[in-house]
Amino acid sequence: MKKAEVKIGGKYYANVTGKKVEIQIDSEKPSGGWFATNLATGKKIVIQTAQRLQGEVGKSKSTAKPQSESPVEQPNDANPDVVPIKPKRVAKKAEGQEPKRLSALAAAHKVLCEATEPLNVQQMIEAMTAKGYWTSPGGKTPHATLYSAILRELAKGETSRFVKTDRGRFVAANANAEVAQ
Repeated sequence: MKKAEVKIGGKYYANVTGKKVEIQIDSEKPSGGWFATNLATGKKIVIQTAQRLQGEVGKSKSTAKPQSESPVEQPNDANPDVVPIKPKRVAKKAEGQEPKRLSALAAAHKVLCEATEPLNVQQMIEAMTAKGYWTSPGGKTPHATLYSAILRELAKGETSRFVKTDRGRFVAANANAEVAQ
């Protein structure tokens, strides 16, 4: 809407906290904008700009734009009360896409299944990197992160993929019978 189209005492649809509500303009603000009343709640609100108004109540739908058709507004000096809406991210799936990378836990389990003896987490990190299963995304202490994740997995009990054999040393749960002896 345009500022010249707004009338004191008029009833309009407005965007208030992200919802389309009916309001009545009470008076004009000295610094610009209007004082209004939310007709649904009876609360007093401030309309900063005419852009928040979506049309008069009772007029045909051609003059009142539905909220879904209105473009996403960006906050600026003239319209500071608009909160930008971020579009939802959609994952792109292409044909022939590479398989998903292994997580650190999955790669550690794979390394332990291939190992002949229990390993500590630093040895696991080295083996995972050497075999190309997993590389640290730049963390300073990937061994500490992996150790913590393995301990959380051990708390699952019977369903855990890991077994602790000695202080700081682990084997894969399915390979436990051969290595523990």
